[in-house]
Amino acid sequence: MGMFDILDNISGYHEYDLSDMGKMCFVSDSLCCMTGYSKEDLCNREGGYAWLVAECDRETYELFLHGMAQEEGKNTSEYHIVNKDGSISYVKESVTVKRNADGCLIGYAVLVDVSDMEVDTIACELSANAQEAGAVKKLHNLDFLNDTVPCGFIKYTCEKQPKITYINNKMLEFLHYSEKKDGEADYIEMYRNNLFLLIPVEERQRFSVYLNRVYKAGVPVAGEMSVLRFDGTRAHIFGWVTKVVNEDGTEEFQSVCMDVTKRQLARKDRETRRYIKALSEVYDKIFEYNFSSNMVKCLYSNNSPMFTWLENIPMQLEEATQKWITDTVEAMDVKKVQAFFENFIQNKTAVQYEEYPSVINYRAKSSDGQIRSYSGIFLKIDENISFYCCRRLVDVAETEKLRSENESLKENMTQLMRQFTDGVAAFKVTADGCVIPLYSSENICVFFGYSVDEWDELMKKGTPIESFVERSLTEYSAFENLLRDGEAEFAYDDIGSNTVKRVRAVCSRKTSDNVSPRYIMLYMVPECEDSVHADMKKMSCAGHRVMIRTFGYFDVFVDGRPIAFRNKKSKELFALLVDRRGGFVTSEEAISFLWEDEPVSPVIFSRYRKVALRLKNLLEEYGIADIVEAVDGKRRIICDKVNCDLYDYLTGRKEYAQLFKGNYLTNYSWGETTLGELYN
Repeated sequence: MGMFDILDNISGYHEYDLSDMGKMCFVSDSLCCMTGYSKEDLCNREGGYAWLVAECDRETYELFLHGMAQEEGKNTSEYHIVNKDGSISYVKESVTVKRNADGCLIGYAVLVDVSDMEVDTIACELSANAQEAGAVKKLHNLDFLNDTVPCGFIKYTCEKQPKITYINNKMLEFLHYSEKKDGEADYIEMYRNNLFLLIPVEERQRFSVYLNRVYKAGVPVAGEMSVLRFDGTRAHIFGWVTKVVNEDGTEEFQSVCMDVTKRQLARKDRETRRYIKALSEVYDKIFEYNFSSNMVKCLYSNNSPMFTWLENIPMQLEEATQKWITDTVEAMDVKKVQAFFENFIQNKTAVQYEEYPSVINYRAKSSDGQIRSYSGIFLKIDENISFYCCRRLVDVAETEKLRSENESLKENMTQLMRQFTDGVAAFKVTADGCVIPLYSSENICVFFGYSVDEWDELMKKGTPIESFVERSLTEYSAFENLLRDGEAEFAYDDIGSNTVKRVRAVCSRKTSDNVSPRYIMLYMVPECEDSVHADMKKMSCAGHRVMIRTFGYFDVFVDGRPIAFRNKKSKELFALLVDRRGGFVTSEEAISFLWEDEPVSPVIFSRYRKVALRLKNLLEEYGIADIVEAVDGKRRIICDKVNCDLYDYLTGRKEYAQLFKGNYLTNYSWGETTLGELYN
C-alpha cells in the first residue's frame, strides 16, 4: 500500500496548493464520499472549494483560506458545506501549512463532519505538538505524517504479539504520552514490545480476529474501538487496519486513526438522555449505579420532595444505598431489599443477569409519609453502569385513580409510538362497522390521508369504515378481504418520495363470536423488503424474485418468503458473496472469513467444499441456482438477478437514502469493513 493509498483512507483528507490561488492538488476518496462530488469536481478550482461552502459561511472560509496562504503554521475553522445531494453538513477543517521542496506553500488538511456533535463541545485539539519518543523507530518515508496529517498513524509487526515499529506524534498525543520523568516507567518502551497493552482486555480477542482476517485475505478493516491511554484513561478511535510489505520485504500492519472520544461521549450522552426520557414514562425514579467510580446518583425523581434535591449529585454507592434502605424501606422488607442490592452489586456482570433483569417488589415510605408498594428493576447500560428504576404499585383502593392513569398512559403511548416507531398503527372495528384508531406513527396517518390532528380527533369519535377506507385511496374490497381472511397487504403511491410503498395488516378478535370488536395491527413494510420501483424488480432465470436484506441481520427472500438455511456456514458464505458485490471470491478468501481463527489446511478445505455444495443444493431447491456463478473454484453473485438493499443504497438515488440506519450484516463481525465504508 502506497502513501496515496494511506491518504485516501484518512477521513476528509485533501491538500491545497496555496501558491496557486488555493487550488486543491490532492483529494482523497474519503472527501469525495463525504461530499458526494468527484475528484474532478473538487480539484483545479481557484479558491479551494469556496463554491461548496454555504453562503452564510462563505466569507469565513475565504478569510480562512487567505490566512493559510500567508505563512507556515496550523489553522482550524468550522463552517457549513452544501453536499451534492443538497444536504448541509457542519464541518471542522484542520490544516497544517508547510513549504515543499520547491518552496511552495502546501496545506495538508483534514475535514471532519461534526454535525452530530454539540458545537460547544468541540475543542481545537488537532495540533501535533507532542515530541517523538526516541525509543520508537522513525521511518524516513513517513516523516511528514508527524507534522502535517492530524491523524494517528502506527505500524506494527504481524506477530501473535505485535511490536510497534513506528508511531507518529499525533498518535502519541491521542494516547496522552508525556516524557519520562525520574522514577517513572518508560511507557513507550513497555508498549512498543506488545501492542495489545494498548487494547482493553475485553476487546483484545476482537482486535486479534481483525488482524488475522486482514493478514489472510489482505482486506482492510475499518471500525471503531477503545484504546487504553498511557495515563490509564480510555479513548475511542475510528480507524483502518491494512497489511503492507516494506521495502525490505517484511510484512507489517499499519493503522490510520482519528480520536472520536468526544463524539462518542456526546452521542452516548444524547442516547442516555433519550433512554431516560422513555423510562420516565414508566418509572417514578431512576438511579445511575456507576461501578467504575463506585458512585450512585439520582437521574429522575418525578418531582419527589424526597429525592429532587439529590438529582445528579454523586454519592458513595454502598453508603447511599444502605441509608436509603434503612430510612425508607418497611422493616419486614429490609433484609430482602439489602440482599437484592448486595447480590446485584457483587454479581453485576453475571451472565444470568444479562439475560434476565433483576426485579424486586417491596414496601417503603413514600413522600407523603405513607407506606406504599413499589417495584424495582436493574437495567444494564454497559459494563460499568446500570440503572435502578422503580415505580409505585397501585393499591386496590386506588382502582378509579388507576383508570385515569391508564388514559394518560394511552396518551403517552401514542406520543411514544410516534417518536420511536416507524410505520405502526392499531385500531378497532366495532360490530356496526365503526373504525376507532388507537395509536399510530405519522407515516401511517399519511397513508390513510389524515393529518396528525385529524387522526387524534378520529381517535375520540371514530368514523364509518367506508369513509375511513376512502381517504386511503385503496380499494374497499381489499379491506373486506382483511376482515374476512385476517391479513392483507396494500400498495400505494407515495407522492412525497415518488415511490411505491406497501402496508401490511393483521386482523383478529379477542373472542370467537361475531359481535365483539375486531382489532387490526397495521405496519409499513420496510423499503429494504420491497422493490421500490417496478423497473427495479429483478428476476432469476427461473422467474423467481430474490430479495436480500443486509441492513441489520442477513436474510434472503424468494418471492416474499424467507430461505430456511439449514447450515450456518452456507448462509455466511452467501452473505460474503453479497458483500463482495459481484466480485469473485476465492476458496482461500472465503476460508479466511468463515474460519478466521483456524489455519488453512486440507481439513478446512474439505469443510469449505461441503459448505459450498450445501449452498448450491439449497439454491437449486428454491429454484434460484442461477444467481451464483462458479468458475475454477471461485464464486460470485450475479447482482443483476437479485434485489438487495445494499446495492440499492449504493446507487445514491434519493429514494434509497433512508435504507441504511447504521447496521450492516449484524450476524457477522467481518461486515464491519463494509460498515466503515458506509459510514464514510
